[in-house]
Parts: sequence; C-alpha cells; structure tokens
Amino acid sequence: MKWLGLLGTVLLVGGCSSHERAGPLHAERGGSASARPTRRLGSQLPAQAVFGLPPVRQGLFPGYLLIADRDNNRALIVSPAKRIVWADGGLRGPDDAFFTPGYRTIITNEEFNDTLTELTPAHGRLWRYGHDAIPGSGPGYLNTPDDAYRLRNGQTVVADIRNCRIVWITHSRRVARVLGGGRCAHDPPRAFSSPNGDTPLPDGGLLVTEIPGWVDRLDAAGRLMWSIRSPVSYPSDAQLLPDGRILLVGFTNPGKIVIMTRAGRITWSFGSSSGADELNKPSLAIRLPNGLVAANDDWNDRVIVIDPRTKQIVWQYGHTGHPSAALGYLSKPDGMDFLPSAVGRAKKG
Repeated sequence: MKWLGLLGTVLLVGGCSSHERAGPLHAERGGSASARPTRRLGSQLPAQAVFGLPPVRQGLFPGYLLIADRDNNRALIVSPAKRIVWADGGLRGPDDAFFTPGYRTIITNEEFNDTLTELTPAHGRLWRYGHDAIPGSGPGYLNTPDDAYRLRNGQTVVADIRNCRIVWITHSRRVARVLGGGRCAHDPPRAFSSPNGDTPLPDGGLLVTEIPGWVDRLDAAGRLMWSIRSPVSYPSDAQLLPDGRILLVGFTNPGKIVIMTRAGRITWSFGSSSGADELNKPSLAIRLPNGLVAANDDWNDRVIVIDPRTKQIVWQYGHTGHPSAALGYLSKPDGMDFLPSAVGRAKKG
C-alpha cells in the first residue's frame, strides 16, 4: 500500500488528454455515497481534513476520484490532473470502492472473491467479511457481493447477487437484516432477481437494481415504494438524482448511460455504436457536484467524465482498450466514488 499525497512523492499520471475547465458548482443531493452533499470537517473539506491532500486547482471537477481498478487488484485516488495520490495494491479484485461516512475509511466488495474489505489509507485492513473464494449463504458467507456501502448507523449493506438478496451486516459481523434470498425472482422486497445495486438514499431507503431489468425504490422499513422496468438491458447501479430522475448504465457492448424518469422515459443518454464514445460494459455512472457525469467504462479500461450538455468526454484516465498496471493505465475499473476538495487557483507563470 502506498500513501502518497503530502506524505510522499506525488506521481504524474500519463493518460489521455484532459480538457479542463471551470464549471458552475451546485450541491448534489442524491442518495449514494458518491452523491451525498459535500460536508466539511471542521473548516476543511474531506480531501484536506482527512487525507491531507492539497486543494485541487480550479478546473474540471472540485475533488478527487476513488477508482476500484478490479483486474489490477488495487484502488486508486486520482486528481483532476491525473496524479495518483494514493494507491492500495493488496486487494482481491475490488469490484467497487466507496468512502464510508466521514470519508475516514474505504469499503470495497471483492465480488469474485466473495468478500468485503474495509481499509484505511494509513493503517491498511480494518474489517473483513466473507470467506476468500468460498461462496455461501449462511452467516459469514456471501456469493458474488456487489455495491457494499457503510451506512451512518455503522452497518454495511450489500447486494448479494447469486443469493438474490440484500444483506445488512453489523461491524461485529452479525447479519442484522435480510431482504429476499429465498428465491430468485422479481418480487421486491420478498424476492429479487440477481440484485447488483443497492444505493442508499437520504431517507434511509435503497434504490435496488436487478440484472434482468428492474429498478426498485424501497423505503427505510424495506417496503416497496415503486418498481420500474429498465429501458436498458443488463442495468447496473442505479443512482437517484435530486429531481427524482434515475441515472443508470447498461452493462453491455456497446453500452449506454441514461437518465430516465420514473415512467421509464429516457431524457438523456450517452454511448455510440462506434468511435471514441463507444462504451464497453460500463458498470457505474455518478453525477459530480458540478453536474458532470463520471463513469466506469470497464471493458474499455478507462474512467471517463462527460459533459452532459455537449455529450463530450472531457476527461479520461486509462487508455481505451489497453489494460495494464503501468502508470496511467487501468484494467477493468469497476467502481468509483468522489472525494470533495477545496479548490485553489492555478499558479501563474
């Protein structure tokens, strides 16, 4: 594990060119960890207060991106200037990585290792759940877990795909709650059909994504509020936007990123059948605080940021279709989160 930031050398990452520019900032109030409101700790934002990182220079987005680089078995924090400021290379296929409340730790689900791991940048592994590459459904076991989120009550919620259930786990590794699991069918909350997303919402509910093509809104008690058919095949990791619309990706080749209404009508989309905008099995898209959309383009081995107004890729980390662990490269990046930062002015000269 490397902790770079202010404690060591900051690496300049070579990647595709970045077209950085300032944009209007407005607070995001979606439901996921990555879409939560920017929260100051004392007089500083989390990048400075918790991670000791320098303010980002005024430009494309006001913070850093946490990237789960699955096939390189690592997680990275990358600046808008494409500098790696932190990296942990000791994970086992991290499928997603999210900051826990307060941004003091990172939790990741190692989907094909059937485990969850929480780590701290300074002290390494803090908490684990599951058994390495041993799937199961009994206490202490998971089967292809996806989207592990630490909640503010200290529990961890995870979509347990092949067990067709949503599971809440305490820090003492006790199963506190389960929805579904008896059968694999679309009948929320009694049953789910291969759930691969369980985004927490501000009211304590969840936005659940089911692979065969459903998005379900559950309240804090686990009751179904609504369920809609996905307009994209193989939907992944639905995110609730402040205006009630849903940001969703299609984990297909070519892939698609869409914003849809609760009636299933697409109001915005990105992804072409060829060229630079062709997506290959994207797994997650999040809206950044300034309105730009960041996405994992997994099988293209890149993370991209899209200007939704122009539908142009304005930033990219990784080299399209070239997996590698070398500087500036990724290999099937499968998850991300946003770390808010203070914004400083670029130096002249």
